[in-house]
Amino acid sequence: MATVGTTSPGAFALAPQDEERLHDRIGEALARARRSGREVLAAVTVELPADVDPAEVVIGSRAGGEPWFCCEQPERDRAALATLGAVTRLEASGPGRFTELAGLWRRLAREAACDAPHGPAESGPLAVGGFSFAPEGGSAPHWGGFRPASLHVPEVALSRRGEVVLLTLCAAVQPDDDAGQVTESLAARAAALERRPLPLVDPDPTVRARITGTMPPEHYEDAVARAVEQVRAGRLEKVVLAREVQVHASQPHDAPAIYGLLREAFTGCHVIAVGRGERAFLSASPELLVRRQGLRASTLALAGSVGRSSDPATDAHLGEQLMRSPKDREEQAIVVRRIVRTLSPLSVWVTAPEEPMLARVANIQHLATPIRAQLREPVPVIELAGLLHPTPAVGGEPREEAEPLIPALEGLDRGWYAGPVGWTDVNEDGEFCVALRCALLDGPVARCYAGVGVVRDSDPAAELAETEVKLQALLPALAG
Repeated sequence: MATVGTTSPGAFALAPQDEERLHDRIGEALARARRSGREVLAAVTVELPADVDPAEVVIGSRAGGEPWFCCEQPERDRAALATLGAVTRLEASGPGRFTELAGLWRRLAREAACDAPHGPAESGPLAVGGFSFAPEGGSAPHWGGFRPASLHVPEVALSRRGEVVLLTLCAAVQPDDDAGQVTESLAARAAALERRPLPLVDPDPTVRARITGTMPPEHYEDAVARAVEQVRAGRLEKVVLAREVQVHASQPHDAPAIYGLLREAFTGCHVIAVGRGERAFLSASPELLVRRQGLRASTLALAGSVGRSSDPATDAHLGEQLMRSPKDREEQAIVVRRIVRTLSPLSVWVTAPEEPMLARVANIQHLATPIRAQLREPVPVIELAGLLHPTPAVGGEPREEAEPLIPALEGLDRGWYAGPVGWTDVNEDGEFCVALRCALLDGPVARCYAGVGVVRDSDPAAELAETEVKLQALLPALAG
């Protein structure tokens, strides 16, 4: 295969033995589909050269309007996943949306004809996508395509761990399909894949982008003040309040270019892009909600933040102040307690360090506590995400008191902001991060979101300033 720079169609064509294996898998799926009367997934996985960039292939091969998904965390062993197309869609809404999608995926995964579960890690069919923050979130028109619970099973998936790059091709085989035709179609899709460098951000030099708040800053400060009253009255321990800021450009925002910029700037974060139609949702999140590998589950409690400095001594001083801040330590402790309390009934043991650490990303540093658990039985990662979401890092404590208060004070539809976004495989392993430092791109309009935790000692002006720091993750890329 030619894998350096741009490739031409045919560079990723299947070898004859892999195409034969694909035909066998599709034949197996067809037999199962005819017995059950419903669609069955079929997939094969092949290894690619180590220098193939999954995002470059997916973005370089995307047809207009086709759904796409990219997720990578470069500092974690070059971890990357990029997918294209949707052979089937799993969607739901309401409080039971996690359980419903976990059940739908379990059936598809167990019946699938593929190399997994005994093939390489992340081989076989995947489901990628996300969930809104609220059970019915994303009802505003600009969130069209981003349902409250929405996972796509992609036709093409490329994954990378270290030096291992895998390509998985998947079909949803119907009872009346022809195995030869399905094989031919999927093999043709592989042959048409191309690798092209991601575009660069190219703002209009003659027109500056216009940045506006959905609500005036005074509205946000007032919301924080009202939340502090609730905390001091004993109704809440903590509640997270978010802001929405819009960036109006003179031309449509280029999601692939912005994604490329984010993955270079935030190498320690989960950098995500989810494309649905002409809209795209991007995030550079430092917060892992849950990762499951067999009976091992891990998460990261993240709360409390302060800015960075280019001067090492000042940067270290800011971090030390954060570590000693009673307000931020209280926020962090609330999140840790909830996560441990949620995982404990499911686990043989749950462990968390007594002291938080500093998690530093490009423009901000946080208090962070890694939490690990040994599960009693393999609870699907989708169900784990539903049990943990929303943590007090993005919702509040007590959860029942905070959840109805959040939209009343914010006055916005969070959509997928602060919701779980990620993937799962046929073993029901996978990972979901919390979609923070994010933006919804819709033509020339980008809606950016950032929030802060409000506790007893929160100062409205200081919390507003903290949202400005967090918004700087995306605003420079969007505003030019």
